[in-house]
Amino acid sequence: MQGRHQLTSQTRGHVVLSLLGWFIIQSLLLGLPHAFAEDSIQIAIIDPQAVLENSNAGQKALATLKEHVMVRQKLLETDEVEIQKLEQQLQGNTGRSETETQVLRGELQTKIQDYQRRRQTFQQEVQDKQKNLMVDYMKKIEGATKVVAERRGFSLVIDKGNEAIMQIVIYSTKGMDITDEVVKEFNKTYK
Repeated sequence: MQGRHQLTSQTRGHVVLSLLGWFIIQSLLLGLPHAFAEDSIQIAIIDPQAVLENSNAGQKALATLKEHVMVRQKLLETDEVEIQKLEQQLQGNTGRSETETQVLRGELQTKIQDYQRRRQTFQQEVQDKQKNLMVDYMKKIEGATKVVAERRGFSLVIDKGNEAIMQIVIYSTKGMDITDEVVKEFNKTYK
């Protein structure tokens, strides 16, 4: 009985906190239109990923990254072929001595370990390149966005977000999205 009472108290506490949070959010949201009206804040949204993918410089950078990944993938495929050959040699019992078989197993084990290390190194390398690309391009995208926002009189530009990761903007009118203008500005600035 007492355990049930504790659970009920905890549940009531969560409900009270939830309701309190809901009331705070509602009161803030109800106050926002007045704040925006008084200060006439103009808001726009942008999709930085689309700027990267649709701008000329962004497409070149992504193509370079893709080429880098493909070269690394071919190296790994070469390693995989060599591992398969060693495995086939081990499976084909051609009258080798036990010593020769153990040497072959050692070579296979070394080749597998080298492959795994190389694969991890390549994965880290690609992740680092992607991260550096995004950091570099986000600075450039911010610069192009600032030019467009100042030209159009926007006080605030919000990242649209990504449906797969986290969608920030759920709805906006067509005129609020300045992504295409930022792509044009980006293309003018970064060739």
